[in-house]
Amino acid sequence: MSNRASDNVHTLIKSMTKAEKRYYKVYASRFSSAATGNYLTLFNAIEKQDEYNEDAILKKFRNEGFIKRFSITKNRLYQHILKSLDAFHANNSVDARLKRQIHSVEILYRKSLYDQAWKLLKSARKTAEKYERITSLIELNQWEKRIIERSQYEGIDKRQIKDMRRDDQQHLAHLEANSALWNVKSKVFRKLYKRGKVRSGQELDKFKTILDELAVELSPEQATVENLFLMNHLYSAYHFSLGEDDKSYPHLKQNLRFIQDHPHLFADDPSRILSTLSNAIYVGQRLGDEDAAFGYLEQMRTLPETLESSDDNLRLRTFVLSNSIELNLHTISRNFEAGSKVVQTIEEGLLNYGDVLSSVRKASFYFNISVFYFEAKQLNEALKWVNQLLNNIGIDKSQDIHCMGQILNLIIHLELGNKSLIPYALRSTQRFLETRRRVYRFETVFLDFINEILKSRREKTDHELYRDLHVALQELQDDIFERQVFEYFDFMHWAAQKADDTAIGSN
Repeated sequence: MSNRASDNVHTLIKSMTKAEKRYYKVYASRFSSAATGNYLTLFNAIEKQDEYNEDAILKKFRNEGFIKRFSITKNRLYQHILKSLDAFHANNSVDARLKRQIHSVEILYRKSLYDQAWKLLKSARKTAEKYERITSLIELNQWEKRIIERSQYEGIDKRQIKDMRRDDQQHLAHLEANSALWNVKSKVFRKLYKRGKVRSGQELDKFKTILDELAVELSPEQATVENLFLMNHLYSAYHFSLGEDDKSYPHLKQNLRFIQDHPHLFADDPSRILSTLSNAIYVGQRLGDEDAAFGYLEQMRTLPETLESSDDNLRLRTFVLSNSIELNLHTISRNFEAGSKVVQTIEEGLLNYGDVLSSVRKASFYFNISVFYFEAKQLNEALKWVNQLLNNIGIDKSQDIHCMGQILNLIIHLELGNKSLIPYALRSTQRFLETRRRVYRFETVFLDFINEILKSRREKTDHELYRDLHVALQELQDDIFERQVFEYFDFMHWAAQKADDTAIGSN
């Protein structure tokens, strides 16, 4: 059998923490059947493989009976592992606890123990209300109605029935608003992740069309913390995509206040806390609020300890976001000594976590490290990292940063004096921009400049060409659709410095 066989079991096992693996082995040892013995044997064998190799498994256990029905055994092992993980995490989240309570309500109901079911239902309702678990409240309402019917409406008056109807309407209103908000937010973020910030009037119209789908205000029934947080998240992203940092920042700070005031609502989903902190740091730094930015960064670094979490994924995301942000802050402040230490930490993390990092995260790391080395005058290192981006990351998964990587590559070759390599890089960049319809004014200005600088016979000196480039960039920086590119790299400072250097050189 080919090594391309399904590796779901291997992937699942590799995702497990040491504690989860220990628990599974104890969990499996509780059963004395031959089947569970086979599961444990197979679990141990697959756990030892760095990459899944089914041929090796089949060969190793060729004399075992379970090999004859190996696909079935493998599937049942998968289900067995999931059951152990369910037991291990039974009380680790509000949702898991509520599911167990609701299941217990169902068991008591089936046994006609309606008083006991009612008492447990009321306890579960308090938890669901405290944590705004609307879907659980809807499910609990359904069980409440069943118990009332079975009890022949004993002790139930008209007011209670009316209140139940009101609750149903409020829950449905919340879900309707939540669904609408999530839908609009996802359309905005899908465009942001794929194409980056708005770069044309056509793209702006598309963003505004998406936002027109959304009601301006939430009704009192819809204005839960969850929905208000989601609305702020949407508007912060919308204004960010337009380069309106001053309008995006208040929404981010409001969401941080929600997190601070209602920590129990966010503790089960730390990724939202991380994302909000990282966005607030970035936008705050751009607006000159550096004290707040470093304060948010410290909150981010201590988040796993604050939540008392041993979640490996949370620690990974904290590592990625905190180091990426800190490197940018040190690059901007030109603190190259501190930045070099961060780069070293990132390199170690890429070796340890490279297989589980998304293409977008890797692209961001590669680009930011390249910019850092460029600013630190370590051009060969800068070239190495931008090549990592251009050669190893899928283009369509990160178009915006890939485009800036192409431009930065040309700049580095210019700085290194590699004029023989620039024509090839230029053609590659032009093909990339044309095939993806990304030839905006900035790209046109910059590529025209490169074409001119490469000419052996020209009317203008290098100094004049760099000076003209700086003037053209100044005009673009005031354009709402073009100024986004200056967030990736300080093109203005570079062009001004080159104009001054070439002027000195010509003298």
